[in-house]
Amino acid sequence: MILTIKGAAKTVTGSKHLITTKKGKKILLDCGLYQNSAKDNEELNRHLGFNPAEIDAVILSHAHIDHSGNLPQLVQQGFIGKIYATPATRDLCAIMLEDSAHIQESDAVFINKRREIAGKKPIKPLYTAKDVKKCMKHFYTVPYHNEFTINEEVSFVFTDAGHILGSAVINLSIQEEGKTIYLCFTGDIGRQNDMIIRAPENFRQADYIICESTYGNRLHDDAGIASDKLLQIVKETCIEKKGKLLIPAFSLGRTQEIVYTLDRLNTNGLLPPVKVYVDSPLSINATEVMQHYKECFNNDILKYMEIDDNPFGFKNLTYIRDVEDSKALNESKEPCIIISSSGMMEAGRIKHHIHNNIGREQCTLLVVGFVPPNSLGNRLLRGDKEVKIFGEIHHVKMQVKSINAYSAHADYMEIFKFLACQDKKKVKKIFLVHGNEDVMYDFKIKLMERGYTDVVIPDLNNYYELN
Repeated sequence: MILTIKGAAKTVTGSKHLITTKKGKKILLDCGLYQNSAKDNEELNRHLGFNPAEIDAVILSHAHIDHSGNLPQLVQQGFIGKIYATPATRDLCAIMLEDSAHIQESDAVFINKRREIAGKKPIKPLYTAKDVKKCMKHFYTVPYHNEFTINEEVSFVFTDAGHILGSAVINLSIQEEGKTIYLCFTGDIGRQNDMIIRAPENFRQADYIICESTYGNRLHDDAGIASDKLLQIVKETCIEKKGKLLIPAFSLGRTQEIVYTLDRLNTNGLLPPVKVYVDSPLSINATEVMQHYKECFNNDILKYMEIDDNPFGFKNLTYIRDVEDSKALNESKEPCIIISSSGMMEAGRIKHHIHNNIGREQCTLLVVGFVPPNSLGNRLLRGDKEVKIFGEIHHVKMQVKSINAYSAHADYMEIFKFLACQDKKKVKKIFLVHGNEDVMYDFKIKLMERGYTDVVIPDLNNYYELN
């Protein structure tokens, strides 16, 4: 069996890993979009690095766009097999991929207006809503803990990764020459004490592990401290300065965590009377999907729901779908909190809100999740005084702050706890993916200090024979 790393190599987006069996069957683990800098994304996203028509099946770890976002193009370019996912992942992909197509189509229109003025050729969106509808017909749902056989060589079982609703660790069994190879792809590993979702569960013994490493050299802040810090920033920005607090957040997971935090503050009488807007149709749809999968919630939120049956709704909170209402937020000067996607700030409505408020000193941008090194979010977080948005140079006058407790990714101690179910002597090799290169090297050292003997940091298109 050959494992080829086709994405998320020394970077945190574009997850794609290709398995080729002895008999030539090709299984793709994830098919995500790159979401780093716009310049790099275009080339990497349009060229998958393999022939989609040759792929026999896709196994999807979860619905986040950096793991699922290029599935429509995979189908568009000739893939005819099944896409295996948990039921919740399938339901979330239906709304998230459609939203992704809409963003790409809308951004193409916006950018092409400027390109036309500059005498440049128009760009085309990577895929459209029509492509997404065709893609969704290929989904086949498999519940957690149900062993599923793809063909005579390959079977798999999903276990809960605790990252977002429906997220799964992919545990593969590959039959070769009378022997079984056990390969685990962790997908994205969740937190041990997530605010909403259950903790990651133990997974079966693996010979090889493809392991995410986003926070392989960092420890997260305590969630209680994060709630206090969020409240402080709300008061400083919206009450004292009379400005807007912009919170870029992934529509699934991060948005619900922020809303849930504000809901609890409101229930306890601590939240000032400031208007809160969730400006993202996708966030609204994702929240509705989450309400159908309460069996994935942890005990803390279920207990809270005994006194507040809707942890994602409170007075002064408004969910915005219509684009005209979103534009009205930019025109309004009222102090408020705007939670909007995308969390990496490279696309979506949040990019427009930053575009319109970046020059206002009384406003604050609050970063609550990971931002890739070359992204707009990272440039703002590291303190760049000038940034380019939609082709225009902006002087940064708004405050930029961060809280790192809201991440849905495990820190390195939580990854160690996740891996504790494994017998280290039986793990032949760990491949580190989905992390920045410097973080990976730090995490590799930590893993080897704890007894893992062979830890590899692949480059893009590296391939490995697994025996």
